[in-house]
Amino acid sequence: MTAEKLSDTSVINIRPFRLVKFFSFTSLAVILFTTLILSWLISNHAKKVLLDRSEAYAWVLAENLNHQVFQQFVLPTALRYGKIALRNPRQFERLDTIVRNTIHGMNIESVTIFDSKENVISYSTTKELVGKTGQGGEEYKRALEGESSSLLVSSGSILNMIPGSESISCHLRSYIPFRQKKQFSQDTDVVMGVIEIVLDLSVDLEAIIRLQGTILATSVFTMTLLFLALSLIVARADRIIEARARERRRLEVKLHDSERLATLGKMVASVSHEIKNPLGIVRSTAEILGKRLRSIAPGNDHLANIIVEETSRLDATVKEFLDFARPQTVKLSMVRINDIVSKALVFMEPEFGKRNVILKNDLDQGLDPVMADQELLYRAFLNILVNGVQAMPDGGTLTVKTERSRSDKGAVTVSISDTGIGMSPETKRQIFNPFFTEKDSGTGLGLAIVKIIIDNHCGEISVESEEGKGTTFRITVGGKDTDSLTPFQVSF
Repeated sequence: MTAEKLSDTSVINIRPFRLVKFFSFTSLAVILFTTLILSWLISNHAKKVLLDRSEAYAWVLAENLNHQVFQQFVLPTALRYGKIALRNPRQFERLDTIVRNTIHGMNIESVTIFDSKENVISYSTTKELVGKTGQGGEEYKRALEGESSSLLVSSGSILNMIPGSESISCHLRSYIPFRQKKQFSQDTDVVMGVIEIVLDLSVDLEAIIRLQGTILATSVFTMTLLFLALSLIVARADRIIEARARERRRLEVKLHDSERLATLGKMVASVSHEIKNPLGIVRSTAEILGKRLRSIAPGNDHLANIIVEETSRLDATVKEFLDFARPQTVKLSMVRINDIVSKALVFMEPEFGKRNVILKNDLDQGLDPVMADQELLYRAFLNILVNGVQAMPDGGTLTVKTERSRSDKGAVTVSISDTGIGMSPETKRQIFNPFFTEKDSGTGLGLAIVKIIIDNHCGEISVESEEGKGTTFRITVGGKDTDSLTPFQVSF
């Protein structure tokens, strides 16, 4: 799959998720809006039910009050005094007693009786209103015509639930005709006045507004939790998608590099193979020529030796190219890392003495065997040891340490440190790239091959270096991931 196809796949994968985000947030907004409308409808319905029930209650109460006042006050007063005159303190007190006894224990704020002939208040439980005129409005006129009606006077909303706001007020004023009664309490068409009953519904309205506020608060709280949860999910999904996109881009680059290296490897293998055979012929011919020069022209045989030495060097270079280019299988078996490291150190002993390098080894003798390819690891360790010695042209200290891995208990970590010239950050980033080298001679394939060997062991290799202070390579092999490998399965 090419990089262009991978990019197209990335776009296809991201677009549906963007649609999911859009519909998710839109759904939250719609749900919240619907909840607000629902709470408003519920509160309005509750207000309507409260008004209807309170109005019916007021009318039943007014009917009872009409009966009690007519039977206990109007008739006895008319028989005793001949007429009703509420200006008479005795008559007023008797009417007040009857009214208060009738409404005792009921949620009634005031009872007012208007005169039928004039818009004047003849009686009221609120004594300050007695005698005032013009207090009856349109409802008073409708009651005089025999029609009962109610008027709701309220102030307050959900904003009044905020501490420090004005209290909620709600009063239902019901106007009922005060009719003359016949025998057996039958109503007549004679309207003697108008009874106004004022019910205090402030507590009930406050309860409704609290219900509305509770619905709104619960909805907002629930929507907030859903929004936060969705935001966290979306943020995590964004991070996952971004990480996958980065990984995809990394794989694209790696695929591109692999394709380039595969092509380069084929070319290198082809060229190296073509060079190797003629190079062998040149070396054999030079050796024969050297033998003849010793007898024909003594003292000139060193020229043939130079040819042999250079062809040997070129042969080693060609072999290194072939090692990098051709597939080599990993032959796994249970091995002891200390044995492999010790073998490489024994091989390097003459070079240590020649270069004035002091060896310090700290090999953990309690390490368990691990699954690895002994020959390939030997080449890897030997390559790093050679690099460490070359990094100390004036001598120094080379420290080799083996220990159990801290991240994987079944793995072994090998650390190889030198006190050489070190590397710059830029060099450290490129040391595992094929053909990268800062040496006057060399192919730049040594550490690249080491990296391939360790990767094919499902291991890890890292490097720490500082210019002028030295370099440390750490190799970890034999972990749990190695258990999934079998001999001849992985190659490079």
